[in-house]
Amino acid sequence: MTLRAALLALAALAAAAPVSAQAVREPGFAGLPSWTSEDHAAALAAFRQTCGVAVVPELAAACAKARAAGPLNRDAARRFFEDNFRLDPAEGIGTLTAYFAPEYEARRAPGGAFTAPVRPKPADLAPGRSYADRAAIEARDAADALAWMKPEELFLLQVQGSGTLKFPDGRTVKAVYAATNGQPYVAIGGPMRAEGLLPGETSAEAIRAWLAAHRGPEADRVMRLNPRYAFFKLAPDDGRAPAGSAHVPLPAGRAVAIDVAHHPWGELLWIDADKPVLAGAKPFYRRLVVSLDTGSAIKGPVRADLYLGEGPAAGDEAGRVHHRLKLYRLAPK
Repeated sequence: MTLRAALLALAALAAAAPVSAQAVREPGFAGLPSWTSEDHAAALAAFRQTCGVAVVPELAAACAKARAAGPLNRDAARRFFEDNFRLDPAEGIGTLTAYFAPEYEARRAPGGAFTAPVRPKPADLAPGRSYADRAAIEARDAADALAWMKPEELFLLQVQGSGTLKFPDGRTVKAVYAATNGQPYVAIGGPMRAEGLLPGETSAEAIRAWLAAHRGPEADRVMRLNPRYAFFKLAPDDGRAPAGSAHVPLPAGRAVAIDVAHHPWGELLWIDADKPVLAGAKPFYRRLVVSLDTGSAIKGPVRADLYLGEGPAAGDEAGRVHHRLKLYRLAPK
C-alpha cells in the first residue's frame, strides 16, 4: 500500500468511527473561560423559570425538556446544557453594561427637593411617533403627576426603566415603565466629561452625585442633553422582582436586556466580559444568562445589559459595569 493510500484509509476509518457525546460537547464548552466554575444549577433554574417566553420552536422544545428534567445539581445541570445545546459565537466584540431596579424616596405633593413630577403616559402620545423632547415636557403643567421625586433621581429612574418609590409613611409602590417620547437616547456621561464636569470616572453614582450637588438650572441643562423622556404608571408593590419587556420577573444576575432584532426572547447566552473601563469594577463577568428585556440604548448583536437586582448594592455594582463583551448563543441541538 502506498503512503497516500494508507493515509486515505486512516482518514476513512476516522470518519466512520463513532463519536461519543462527551467528545462532541467538550471542544466547544470546555474552551469557555470559567465554564467549569459556573453555577450551572442556578443558570438552569433561571432558564426553567423564564423560558416559557420562548416563541422559537427549538427554544420552546429545549424549555420543555428543561422543565421536565426538574431541578438538577451543578454537574447534572452542566451536562444538560452540554448535551442539549451547541455554542454559536456572535461575530465581533461589543459592550456589556448593567442595570438595576432602584428604590427612591418620593412624595405625594411637591416640596423641598422633591420638584420633579413622575408623569403618566400622555393621552396624545401616538405609538411609533416622536413626541416633545425632555425640555418641552418639563415645561408643561404637572397636574396629573403620579408622585414627586428629586430631579436627578427621576432622571436615573427613567434611565433604568422601573423602580420602587418609598413614601414617608413607609408605603412603597412600583414605578413601571409606560412609554417614552420616542426621542433618541443620549448618554450624558460623555458630554459631562467633555465639558470637564466629571474629571474622574463617569459611573452612574458619580453622575448622580454631580447632578444632586448642582440641582437647579445647571443640572437641568445637563439632563436635557438627553432628549428621551420616560413616562410611568404606578402598581402595587407585590414584593416580586420587576418584569422585563418579555413580561416575566427578572432573575437577578441571570437576565439581560438585548436587541430584539438579533436575539429572541428566552434565548440562552454566555457572556464573556472583561477589560472594565470604570474604576472599582469587577474584573470580568462570565456566566449563562437569558434574554428577557430590551432598552433603547441596547443595539446590535453583541450588546447586553445585565440585570443585577434591586437596591443600593446592585446600583453601586451596575454603575461600574462597562466591559468588553464576547457573546455566545446556546443554540438548541
